Amino acid sequence: MKRGLFFLLAFVLFFSAAYAFAQDDCGDCDHSLAPRLWIPDGDPATDRLPLKSSKADIVIDGPIARVTVTQRYGNAGQRPINARYVFPGSTHAAVQGLTMKIGPRTIRAKIKEKEEAKKIFEAAKQEGKHAALLDQKRPNVFMMDVANIMPSDEVELTLQYSELLVPDQGVYELVYPTVVGPRYGGDPVASAQDAEWVANPYVKDKADGGNSALVETGIQVHLASPIPVSDLRSVQHKIATNWLDDKRVEVGLDASERDAGNRDFILRFRLQGEQINAGLMTYEWNGEHYFLMMAQPPKRVAAEQVMKREYLFVVDVSGSMHGFPLDTAREVMFELLSKLRPEESFNILFFSGGSTVLSPSPLPATPANLQRAMDMMKTYDGGGGTELVPALKTAFGMPRTPDAARSIAVVTDGYISAEREAYDLIRRNLNATNLFAFGIGSSVNRYLIESMAHAGEGEPFVITGSNEAAGVGERFRRYVEAPLMSRIKAQGEDVELYDMEPAEIPVMLAERPIVVFGKYRQAQAGAVIELTGVTAQGDYRASLSLADEGRRNPAELLPILWARQRLMRLSDRQGNDTELNRDAIVDLGLRYSLLTQYTSFVAVDETVVNPDAGATDVKQPLPLPQGVSERALARPVPEPELGWLMLLLVGVFGGECLIRRRDHGRR
Repeated sequence: MKRGLFFLLAFVLFFSAAYAFAQDDCGDCDHSLAPRLWIPDGDPATDRLPLKSSKADIVIDGPIARVTVTQRYGNAGQRPINARYVFPGSTHAAVQGLTMKIGPRTIRAKIKEKEEAKKIFEAAKQEGKHAALLDQKRPNVFMMDVANIMPSDEVELTLQYSELLVPDQGVYELVYPTVVGPRYGGDPVASAQDAEWVANPYVKDKADGGNSALVETGIQVHLASPIPVSDLRSVQHKIATNWLDDKRVEVGLDASERDAGNRDFILRFRLQGEQINAGLMTYEWNGEHYFLMMAQPPKRVAAEQVMKREYLFVVDVSGSMHGFPLDTAREVMFELLSKLRPEESFNILFFSGGSTVLSPSPLPATPANLQRAMDMMKTYDGGGGTELVPALKTAFGMPRTPDAARSIAVVTDGYISAEREAYDLIRRNLNATNLFAFGIGSSVNRYLIESMAHAGEGEPFVITGSNEAAGVGERFRRYVEAPLMSRIKAQGEDVELYDMEPAEIPVMLAERPIVVFGKYRQAQAGAVIELTGVTAQGDYRASLSLADEGRRNPAELLPILWARQRLMRLSDRQGNDTELNRDAIVDLGLRYSLLTQYTSFVAVDETVVNPDAGATDVKQPLPLPQGVSERALARPVPEPELGWLMLLLVGVFGGECLIRRRDHGRR
């Protein structure tokens, strides 16, 4: 009897484990909303990797970049499939169009309210038609659903977006993200609405560095400037360049870049003589006149008085930071701490699933205390969840030095899905504190990093590797100690300005142009737009004449870029209050044909290709970003899975031997 029960238990354990390890897709699992490791089921009849290639064609014309992304889907299996692919975009992207091409047929997607677009897509899916649905999950995370990809089918989806490139200290930077990093969901109830994309499967690198989820990635950049270009370089990829002249260059990936799709493509350049694309651009659309003003920033001067300051560093030591990111974070922390003065005070809060502090109260920045901080930093290896919001609550409640200005610096890869909760918390708890965000890694969550800095009235930093850590501490101190300009206003003379974005221009910390979008009317001869502000050297004033405005080709994109700038205020930077602006957001999305939180693109080919409408749902697995450990995933499963099953079998047979020996001894 006992032996029978023993084998029954062993049987249940064995096949329960086999079933668990065989699961390659768990889209409907309620027990885990976190990203997880993907394990192929070995069934050749179903193509589990439907995305075959992704290519970007980028045109930079003056300060505006136009990006065309072409995704090619196929089905090498024997069953029809419905594919889902989660992919990233720039945080400032104005996504303005989608087309679907199947053989000779090209279908232009329509912009609809999200619920209506979903209904149209689901109806086409059930009717056995090719269809595509493009949703925005975050300002920098999108999801493509493609229905009824038949065996041997090829479906080509092309989306277009535009963005404004604004230089920082004279350096222009184009960021084209290629992979969405794994997001920690935290509270399953709070994260339920994000389950369809947060619980995406990921594939870890093989021993030889390869990754089956990496697809063919192409990037081609065409750069044209009215001013000669200099200091062109790629931060994380090897590139090949073809200079047409000193103002025009073609940039592509070097032939040796075979695995380009696991990190951000970052291209930086300057304009000769430290110039910038400053000036005024205008465009008329639907009876309204739009303008974009980019004014040259004033020069920074050293602060005359140095205030008493306290620094609180909030450092991410979670599983996703294991290895390369945490090594880089240590170098960044060394840079930041080394710039502290003895009369200043500091503290560090380390967080993952919980949090630990260096000291119950702020410490003076003496050499001994700084060494103590770095010694403690070295004890962390990276593990556990990424509970950023509880860590921020703890940080805002920590004791502070009386009569000292406090600055908080958050150091993290940003791999959480609670961006809006973090934004709200920071915005409500500033209390004479500003917050700076440092993104660490090859493909950080820039939306979180930028929104935290905006809410905290600070600046964002992104450090892709240890080679970029040098100089970060000096920049940080400059921003904290000597704001560039305050009380900034834009006003018209002999012209009425309205619908300006930003509505209120914040204090400038970084050395970048002052950018104002807006509309104007009733312009008279000699009308100018005047910008005023206060700097350490006195009053600042810049005037740009409407008569001299630049008439460049990309000016036609001004209405779309203006709308995207307004969406940034109404949606991206509203925390959990976004629902209050729903009607305004929908109106902007539909009027300007823009992807938003509440509007989606949907395309349907009316030809019925799958009359039975039976198809397997497939989530395209993603590669982990370069340098990110599988510790970032929930329930990581070592391969081969058979090893675990063999351990169970050993236990079974070991138990059997013990039973036999005992029975033999009794005889």
